[in-house]
Amino acid sequence: MNGFKQFLLRGNIVELAVAVIVGATFSGLVQALVSDLVTPLIGAVTGGRQPDFAQYSFTINGSRFKYGDFLNHLISFMLISAIVYWLIVAPMTRLIRVFDRDQAAATKQCPECLSDIPAEARRCAHCTSELVPESEKPR
Repeated sequence: MNGFKQFLLRGNIVELAVAVIVGATFSGLVQALVSDLVTPLIGAVTGGRQPDFAQYSFTINGSRFKYGDFLNHLISFMLISAIVYWLIVAPMTRLIRVFDRDQAAATKQCPECLSDIPAEARRCAHCTSELVPESEKPR
């Protein structure tokens, strides 16, 4: 039971639970955006009649295919994907690139074991080979 308790109290589980709750709330927000703003906007552009995509369907041999409901979900998916990309993924990628650039300037690669070590190091912490400073290398 202690192992299960430690599993539940780890930070990752709590963060995941919060992400799921926020994601579900965000999904509801985007659904409202599609039904309350995007669908009427499409109706305004296509002739003033507000389409209700959820009502679009066809029937074959008694089976009803709700392709309009699928269109609503597809628009929601595209909006969620675009928002997540432009507001989360793209800024985080730029931020990570800045941190990697700073880290690259602060580290160098050991010529013997190819591990990353501090730029000022005189001996590799991984393979213990002695490193010759740039100023003392023969030219």
